[in-house]
Amino acid sequence: MKKSHISLLFCTICLLTISSCENEEILNPEDQTSTNSKKNIDASIGIIGDPNDVATNTSGGTLLMGGSTDVDAAMLWMINKSGGGDIVVLRSTGTNAYNQYLFDLGTVNSVETLLIDSVEKANSITVENTIRNAEAVFIAGGDQYNYVKYWKDTKVENALNFLRNTKKVVIGGTSAGCAIQGGIYFDAMNGTIRSGDALRNPYHKNLTLQKHNFIDNPYLRDVITDTHYNDPDRRGRHVTFLARINKDWGIRGKGIGVDEKTAVCIDENGKAQVFGEGYAFFLNQYFYGPERCVARRSLDWYRDRRAVEVYKISGNTSGSNYFMLDRWTTGSGGDWQYYYVDRGRLRISY
Repeated sequence: MKKSHISLLFCTICLLTISSCENEEILNPEDQTSTNSKKNIDASIGIIGDPNDVATNTSGGTLLMGGSTDVDAAMLWMINKSGGGDIVVLRSTGTNAYNQYLFDLGTVNSVETLLIDSVEKANSITVENTIRNAEAVFIAGGDQYNYVKYWKDTKVENALNFLRNTKKVVIGGTSAGCAIQGGIYFDAMNGTIRSGDALRNPYHKNLTLQKHNFIDNPYLRDVITDTHYNDPDRRGRHVTFLARINKDWGIRGKGIGVDEKTAVCIDENGKAQVFGEGYAFFLNQYFYGPERCVARRSLDWYRDRRAVEVYKISGNTSGSNYFMLDRWTTGSGGDWQYYYVDRGRLRISY
């Protein structure tokens, strides 16, 4: 090959290489911009009040609401603990209707609703920062499995636990938003379960539980919550949850059941005040675990008719009735009773 031909070939290769490199340099910034935009997704569906962040003096707490109509007195309890700061409402479906309601109810700087319906949104830095800057968070009702599959092991989970345990602010929730707040929770991965099905088969495919891997609320580590408790159907499944917790994990679990239009407000000392029209129920295994808890056989948890000790408290507007979660033995304004299961049938003794 002639020298001139070699030179021409060398120049051609260089030009092709440079062109390839230039194309790569052009593509990289676009890819980076796309990645950054995904990290900074804004899930807000509306804000009312001052959009500028404000810092206030807060005190920690947990609000567990049983569903249906919201309890004004409990929401005011949350607002007061926020120090009049920024309240953030979290949900995976629905509207921003809580914004106006909470803003009109008490003195707050702002109320903003985030609709977080994907893991991508739950890992957004923008979403994370909005939550971390809040002085109170309220989780709306819906489907609790959406909250588990979208929010667990994400920046949303980290932000919630930062708020509750480091920044010391209130986290509240109603219905599904209450169901995920126990350290042990029914995730509804396969849909809901009714008491009859749970009592007949404690290992029914719809009875799916998780533990110690989501929201870390003080006083609720070994507690499982349930809502809409004025529907008697909920109580049997709640007791079955406790049976499974004992059988599967060797944990002497506890439970908090909340009627509709009723709320349990837990302060930083473990005092659980009951607000609203209905009752709250505080369940504790009184003695041993179930006599029989196996698949495809009815639950049997008799224990001399004292399997689960229950303190039942009526709500009111002042929250004067309460139960202490530091020891689970002391309360005011309530009555003691016992739940037990006789071959798949829930019973109550006094």
